[in-house]
Amino acid sequence: MTPDRSPGPLLGPLQLRTTGEQIAERLVTAIALGEFVPGQRLPPERALATMLGVSRRSVREALHSLAGDGYVEIVRGRNGGAVVRASWLPRSAELVRRTLGENWAVFEWLFDLRQLIEPLIARTAARRRSAHDVEQIQNACARYRAAGDREASRAADAALHAAVADATGNPYLANLSRQIRAQVSLGFEAEPYSRSIRERAIVQHEELAAAIAARRPEQAAELARRHFMLTERALRALARRVEAES
Repeated sequence: MTPDRSPGPLLGPLQLRTTGEQIAERLVTAIALGEFVPGQRLPPERALATMLGVSRRSVREALHSLAGDGYVEIVRGRNGGAVVRASWLPRSAELVRRTLGENWAVFEWLFDLRQLIEPLIARTAARRRSAHDVEQIQNACARYRAAGDREASRAADAALHAAVADATGNPYLANLSRQIRAQVSLGFEAEPYSRSIRERAIVQHEELAAAIAARRPEQAAELARRHFMLTERALRALARRVEAES
């Protein structure tokens, strides 16, 4: 059901759990969605705190809770951190269901906004792009294709979509794209990742880059619309899985 009011902190549900507990639930959801994958090192405490707008103490509480439940392993030392161990455990379903349930109306608004904004960005980029913009987009496509792991793919994907947005020549559009990306990913600034998503994204990235280079605005807009449905489909599939588990 589509809500008819804008979200507001005074009208939202009471949050009776600690900040650390809510961060842990978001991280479990991100792991289940594939934003973070087994074997991947999570961003440092400071980076997570900045992404989510919380204290490092709350992040530390969340990470230790996840370590106790077997989701991550805390590695000590200079190159240490929290490393993802599990992508899904039976007891994950309730945590993920709660996170998705509390945020689903916002997700629906964001899906709608993204389907309005990203085709506009791609269309505008195709009309305004410079030779330098095309080079930046194509270089990011090549880096994504050559990426050997989740982190390299994530960096190249972010660089590609930033280059497309920058090609519009409008910094407000570029900033709006980044904001939507961060919110759709529960604040973690990452898209879902799996081998099948990566394979589809490689093809879609290159098709989008070619349409922008050839100055085909309507084709670029349609390709962008299809591409950004990957995240939406992944979230909806996760919601269905959680309902089945519950």
